Amino acid sequence: MAPAEHELPYPWVRLRSATAHAFIYRRMLADVDPAARPGDFVAVYDKHDRFFGHAFYHDRSQIALRMLSHVPQPSDEEFFRSRLRLALDWRDRLLGGDAKTDVYRLVHSEGDSFSGLIAERYADVIAIEIFSLGVYRRIELIKRLFSELTGIDRFVVRADERVEQLEGFHVKPAFSTAGLEMVTVREHGLRFRVDLRGGHKTGFFADQRDNRRRLAGLTRGCELLDVCCYTGGFGIYAAKLGGAAAVTGVDLDEKAVELAKKNANLNNLRIQHVHADAFAYLRQMQTNRRLYDVVVLDPPKFVAGRDDFHEGARKYVDLNTLGMTVLKPGGLLLTCSCSGSVSRDDFMGMVKAAANRVRRPLQIVDITGAAPDHPVMANAPESAYLKAVWARLL
Repeated sequence: MAPAEHELPYPWVRLRSATAHAFIYRRMLADVDPAARPGDFVAVYDKHDRFFGHAFYHDRSQIALRMLSHVPQPSDEEFFRSRLRLALDWRDRLLGGDAKTDVYRLVHSEGDSFSGLIAERYADVIAIEIFSLGVYRRIELIKRLFSELTGIDRFVVRADERVEQLEGFHVKPAFSTAGLEMVTVREHGLRFRVDLRGGHKTGFFADQRDNRRRLAGLTRGCELLDVCCYTGGFGIYAAKLGGAAAVTGVDLDEKAVELAKKNANLNNLRIQHVHADAFAYLRQMQTNRRLYDVVVLDPPKFVAGRDDFHEGARKYVDLNTLGMTVLKPGGLLLTCSCSGSVSRDDFMGMVKAAANRVRRPLQIVDITGAAPDHPVMANAPESAYLKAVWARLL
């Protein structure tokens, strides 16, 4: 039986137990409207039939409800328009007047109370990554609203294959504007080529923007090693804005290394880029007794979920141990984790474990995260996925 007060024009779900978190799991549901279908925008009620909020519903996902709001809405379209406008207004206040930067995150999924959607601006293109069936079913509406609110009408839409399998959808080529492969963007006046279709995630890691700029201010006259450099961001900042004496970038992704070389040329820089496994390269530098003034460790996600925690933690400790062995006394280490399942305290424990292995005093200078266009919602702490530890090895 429907909740007594249900008057909203979409299906309902009644909870067995409620939570403040953005995710509600299947075991927490009591009853579901027979009319509810996967991906539906639904009204949610607590066990006392009081209105609780509205969400995306999925009957086969462990995340049965992705909570979107706790205020009734007349329609899902009106909700999406108002939620996108709130997100875009914040980015406009942050970066709208910055002529030197045209790449940044527009919507940060749970961080903007829009679970399942990530969107980034790349010059005159919006790149969208889909994480939920609810967003997938409304992708044309979302694109239309983005165009209405930003004036941008070129899109690239992507999804991780694993997400597609779990959520039960497949992104169609027709969702993206034909012919879009590469785009050139500006960040703090530096230029980068971005692979919109073949690059990791949406193609570029805007979350590290402020960390890249900060590092540049600490590299004058230094020799810098950028491990897992991807398309060259940290190294290009250090060389162009920071006045680093020499920069070496290392990555296992051959296509990323080639793009990093092109990005160095785009900014009129001479940077050494090496196609190699990070662990093997660091061991070789250790054998060669090669030392650097600054070492950056920014690996891909080693911990995709809690089941991967033990193995991923071992990789973080091993990588940091090797990175510390090639750092000069008093040198700066910037070490990062983008694993949402690894907390800040977890990661600090891994960095400390590495320092204990090499028996060198570890001086923590600061701990930072993603740039403020990647906000964190209080009820979804996982959206604070990026941890960047700034440390000196004495």
